[in-house]
Amino acid sequence: MKFNTTENTRTLSGMRPTGKLHLGHYHGVLKNWVNMQKDFDCFFFVADWHALTTSYENPETMREHVWDMVIDWLAAGVDPEQATLFIQSSLLQHAELHLLLSMITPLGWLERVPSFKEQQQKLKDKDLSTYGFLGYPLLQSADILMYRAAFVPVGEDQVPHVELTREIARRFNSFFGKSPDYDRELDQAISLIGKQESDQFLRYRKKYNEQGNRSAYQKAEVLINNQEQLNHEHKQLLIGYLEGRAKALLPEPKALLTEAAKTPGLDGQKMSKSYDNIIAMRDEPKRIEKSVREMPTDPARVRLTDPGDPDKCPVWPLHQIYSDSDTCEWVQSGCRAASFGCVQCKQPLIQKILEEQEVISDRAKPYIQHPDSVVEIIHEGNKKASLVADQTMDIVRSAVGTNYL
Repeated sequence: MKFNTTENTRTLSGMRPTGKLHLGHYHGVLKNWVNMQKDFDCFFFVADWHALTTSYENPETMREHVWDMVIDWLAAGVDPEQATLFIQSSLLQHAELHLLLSMITPLGWLERVPSFKEQQQKLKDKDLSTYGFLGYPLLQSADILMYRAAFVPVGEDQVPHVELTREIARRFNSFFGKSPDYDRELDQAISLIGKQESDQFLRYRKKYNEQGNRSAYQKAEVLINNQEQLNHEHKQLLIGYLEGRAKALLPEPKALLTEAAKTPGLDGQKMSKSYDNIIAMRDEPKRIEKSVREMPTDPARVRLTDPGDPDKCPVWPLHQIYSDSDTCEWVQSGCRAASFGCVQCKQPLIQKILEEQEVISDRAKPYIQHPDSVVEIIHEGNKKASLVADQTMDIVRSAVGTNYL
């Protein structure tokens, strides 16, 4: 995946600490993170408070899970020299912003989040009648808005969370965005783009606000973004003015849809610890070989001579992830012609998984042998993240009037 950016943009993404990660995490999330860190200012965080929203009764496992997960990130190729890695609960600014945003967030917004009822259905054995569970999408919004992220890499199922964040940002900006200096700052920003361009911008704005003309909006947006003499704050101010709202104290992030391989588990279902069907990112080679060999296959292949259909076989989606085009063609033709058995079909897949695991394990070894180095990476990431969080909270506290000293 290649990301093309025209500005120095920031992305934010996090994962709940559930212990050692599996191949679903690796192919679905971490490979995207590794690609993104080359082109974006990436902030990746351990979402330990989010883990407590559904697993608050098992706090004793949190410490081990946190460090296991961070090691897996590093083993996957996430580079602390290119990305900022930090732990959510180490930055109390997240809790403060969550609290302040809760003052203006209608309950109905939280109750309509699709995953709210879905998780309640999936986790019927847990008591989720808590504010922490109801409010976790708002905490997620605070996480994103804290770092003034331009993009949030998500799958399609997470887009509603980003949209909620955008709505919360707009609501906050509409309440608090017009500072006493708003008019002066706006005039200054408009004057910086020159007479001809500013007149054109104002015509576009009028057309958009009076007629709802989306083409005029897009042209005005391009005009503003092409003004190199404007800094980020000026552009946010003018875009807010274009949309008829106040200054964007908390900029609205955009969902960045990422490619995510759907990694099947050992039983053909989605790979998940809850299904007990995973291959861990740092699994034992013997266990991997045994587990893949025992995977169910096309039920039509009762005997070696029975032809099969790879599209009905749980092993085939793994071939699509790991095998090259020649091997995939070999699987398709050989299975349908019954020219080899299922054990033979699985062998090149096992080999590819083991090769990948060897690379991951080699990257993990120095961190396992020197756990202090992992702690140091997180300490440094916490410091860097805290500097950005402090800047945001200075803006927020000034806006809501709680900066008394």
